[in-house]
Amino acid sequence: MPRVFMRSAWRNLLMVNYAIDPAALGPLVPKGTELETWDGVTLASVVGFQFLNTRVFGIPLLFHGNFPEVNLRFYVRRKVDGSWRGGVVFVREIVPRWAWAVAVGARTLYRERYVALPMKSAIRVPGEIRFAWKHGGAWDVLHADTTGEACTPDSAGVAHYVSEHYWGYAAQRDGGTLQYEVEHPPWKVWNCEKVRFDCRVKELYGPPFVDALSGTPHSAFAYDGSNVVVRAGTRIA
Repeated sequence: MPRVFMRSAWRNLLMVNYAIDPAALGPLVPKGTELETWDGVTLASVVGFQFLNTRVFGIPLLFHGNFPEVNLRFYVRRKVDGSWRGGVVFVREIVPRWAWAVAVGARTLYRERYVALPMKSAIRVPGEIRFAWKHGGAWDVLHADTTGEACTPDSAGVAHYVSEHYWGYAAQRDGGTLQYEVEHPPWKVWNCEKVRFDCRVKELYGPPFVDALSGTPHSAFAYDGSNVVVRAGTRIA
């Protein structure tokens, strides 16, 4: 089993999910994987959450251990020993400008698409989860209000589907694919209302994402989160 790359707590996750044309994602699917659907729908998720108490190879990130992240991801699968293994692919990941070392490390080790931008957040759960980042001279926003009590999601529902993917896949410069495992217990979920995603999608994510991310979300959920282990990446055959 690969050694542990990172230990952290991922808390107060907001996932806003959009139905998207598979053709928009096709060029980004890493070799050895294929697009995955939920109930016949191809989904992409805008995810905001808090990194807390982060350690890399057992070493605390001094002054950089606690920070917000916002990412855009979609879902793939890979057949291993006759069974399907669900995973995610990141289109772009945003961290605060002062956490530039995190972005540099992720781009170097995994070739993940990290950028460092001015960021701010407001977290009050139950209540409000809000992330903002400054891009192109103005602030983009991801926001929702949580409702009700956090509960275990239905195993057949979309709230379970988007949160229960335990592998990451990243395309490499030479055409190969890096995989890494993410370990965490199941998360409890809140329903969301007053969902808001104000973003200049074309400038941040590219033209293929404009139609999907400018429309009405398919669904949105907030999760309590947990401690997380991310293992070092390995190449797939």
